[in-house]
Amino acid sequence: MPDQGMIRQLLKSKTGTLGLLIILAVVLCALLAPWLATHDPASVAPLKRLKPPVWLDGGESSYWLGTDNLGRDIWSRIVYGARVSLIVGVGAVLVSGMIGAVLGLLSGYYGKWINAIIMRVADSFLAIPSILLALVVLAVTQPGLLTLIIVIGLTNWVSYARVIRSEVLSLKERDFVKAAQSAGAGQGRLLFRHILPNVMSSLIVISSMNVATTILMEASLSFLGLGIKPPDVSWGGMLSDGRQYIATSWWVATFPGLAITFTVLGVIFLGDWLRDKLDPRITNDQS
Repeated sequence: MPDQGMIRQLLKSKTGTLGLLIILAVVLCALLAPWLATHDPASVAPLKRLKPPVWLDGGESSYWLGTDNLGRDIWSRIVYGARVSLIVGVGAVLVSGMIGAVLGLLSGYYGKWINAIIMRVADSFLAIPSILLALVVLAVTQPGLLTLIIVIGLTNWVSYARVIRSEVLSLKERDFVKAAQSAGAGQGRLLFRHILPNVMSSLIVISSMNVATTILMEASLSFLGLGIKPPDVSWGGMLSDGRQYIATSWWVATFPGLAITFTVLGVIFLGDWLRDKLDPRITNDQS
């Protein structure tokens, strides 16, 4: 169960509460998509193409946010697109977090040649923009949801490894680690039972912030045609479909763009609150 004191502190933070409400709304849309959607998100209706939202002249009550260039209901596609954004965002962060945490633990604890190899590989990844690396990999692999999660996860582990490594370098000299070593604890037990729990707060903070980056990266890749493929729905793909209709049918691209914006803002707001709460170097109160 969540700590009640922590929940009360979250509710006292305006930005943290707003972020939580936005994320809860997106999660509910993703979970309840079959019931919230008013149409099949992949159903094409050429006679209904580019219908405006219901409050504009020519709008229809059955198409709340209008239709796209193929007559597909924008509202239904947005709620189904929430599933993709959340799955990719959380899934890729789990992949990159696990890889980065393990490599950071090994690099910081063992040092020497292990540290040298891991850090030089990390430098290599930093030298190439992650989205460019993802584009290259996706261009030569079979696109799909699982592939996208793995590729984004494999290109975003460096920040985890560097932060965890720096904390392990400090923790391994602490008295409780020395005491565990004196008691005969094995290296695996030291790493995963004594050191890892003490870096979890940093891991959580980095992960919360990286979810926003991952959602944007998925939308960017889908916008470029190398992410989620039809009939699956992606907000980035919806943006790509609507870019040529901005001047005449603004709603086709505007609503998925707003969905991306609010979701990312919600993650950032909640991530900022978590950083202020869990990072001991920050002493200011939440706004």
